[in-house]
Amino acid sequence: MKINFKFDYKNFLIAVLIFIVEVLIATKLKDWFFVRAYLGDVFVVMLMYYFIKAFFDFNSTKLVIGIFIFSCLIEFAQYFHFGELLGFKDNRIMMIVLGNSFSWIDILCYFAGCVVLYIIEIGSVKLKSN
Repeated sequence: MKINFKFDYKNFLIAVLIFIVEVLIATKLKDWFFVRAYLGDVFVVMLMYYFIKAFFDFNSTKLVIGIFIFSCLIEFAQYFHFGELLGFKDNRIMMIVLGNSFSWIDILCYFAGCVVLYIIEIGSVKLKSN
């Protein structure tokens, strides 16, 4: 499998904007339960998608599926306290990145984010073909 490196400014800027939104959710909107607990997880799969698409030309559908699988693997690792096992218990930033508690609802949020990405990509392909 050949991996094509291709820098895409548009996807990079989208990733940066989503990252800023994630930081705002974690810092300024942390008291808004729905936003912090659910919307942040929806956006995190989008952040990964656009960041990867900013540097690599992967098939969009395969990338969305791969990101969903990766997100689920991280979520299941949280069940086994993966961050603590790696020695990050006292590293607040790493524990935020890796998470520290398993939740089926988080997996549902990742799925929702991937569905939104898929719909965006289908719409984008239709626009390009017209």
